[in-house]
Amino acid sequence: MNRIKIKAMRTLFTLLFFGITLACFSQDISEISPQRTIEIFFDGFHKGDTTVMRTVMMPDMKMQSAITTGKGEYKVNTMIANDFLVAIAKRPENVVWEEIINEYVVQEDGNLASVWTPYSFSLNGELSHCGANSFTLVRTVEGWKINYIIDSRRRNSCEK
Repeated sequence: MNRIKIKAMRTLFTLLFFGITLACFSQDISEISPQRTIEIFFDGFHKGDTTVMRTVMMPDMKMQSAITTGKGEYKVNTMIANDFLVAIAKRPENVVWEEIINEYVVQEDGNLASVWTPYSFSLNGELSHCGANSFTLVRTVEGWKINYIIDSRRRNSCEK
């Protein structure tokens, strides 16, 4: 009978220990930093998991790209965020997109944050283009959310 009590106490102690450990080390999403929010966005992007990406996006997030056309004209293309997510979800499994973030420059003021991320983008292991992303994030009751993304894209003068 004593063995049963000792075993039950050990089991209870173990469960209690792990429960306290999880409570101490788990992170409430509302405490995630703007940089970590961007990292979660790209984790989902690379895995093709749009559900993960949506967790850090405002429902009406705006996306744009500042480009230079082949004729040397400056242009801004606008994309609907949902169309972007559909393209990611429909990406063939044999196509690998990899956006490598070189640096995070984060500025915060209250419930507003700006994150600048120079990047290089590879398609199936081949460098496609490079540029910089500019993210605008807002703090919500659920944590930081991406409200706006604009990026630049260039094929020349990209570091390998």
